[in-house]
Amino acid sequence: MIIAERKPLEEIKNMLSGYKEILVVGCRTCVTICWAGGEKEVGILSSQLKLASSREGNELSILEATVERQCEKEMVIEELRDKVQEVEAILSMGCGVGVQTIAEIFEEKPVFPALNTTFIGMPEAEGVWVEKCGACGDCMLYWTGGICPVVRCAKGLLNGPCGGTRRGGKCEVDPEKDCAWVLIYRRLEKQGRLDLMERYYEPKNYRAVKRPGRIEAATA
Repeated sequence: MIIAERKPLEEIKNMLSGYKEILVVGCRTCVTICWAGGEKEVGILSSQLKLASSREGNELSILEATVERQCEKEMVIEELRDKVQEVEAILSMGCGVGVQTIAEIFEEKPVFPALNTTFIGMPEAEGVWVEKCGACGDCMLYWTGGICPVVRCAKGLLNGPCGGTRRGGKCEVDPEKDCAWVLIYRRLEKQGRLDLMERYYEPKNYRAVKRPGRIEAATA
């Protein structure tokens, strides 16, 4: 899922400087799960902004809303259309796609990001998420035992570990982390596919991935 974290309050305040009527919008999907932009976080941020502005003698009028999915235009229009008319600016607590979706629909209103979108990851423990995919558009997980060297290797190496791999299979850059290629070796060994370690992987051709991406699902 998409992982994000909230920007510092001071940065958010600076973005909103000059606006008195704000709509703070959360999202009930990824950013709710990673505790960054759900309904609870919308309430917390709104309260912090009101308190900060009150201390500075600038009263803010804040509306709150949480959309099921900020990346879905239909949901955004249906749930925000009326509220948007009552404010000067919108503060999105969704991922970067959510921010852009709202900005595209309500072009007459400035839309500001309250979060930094960081990576695509998976939950490792309660409140802990780990990056697993770089969305490179050219997946090689079949050849590497389901472990992505593009993001799991600190150097993004595609053809085995670097010369700095430490004893015990630890990473040269971060001794607390396992070397991605040691993990790949052990996984392939369990599967009886160590022959794949002899394969040479061409450098990633990032030009092969069209930006911005667009996929049209086949219709029946």
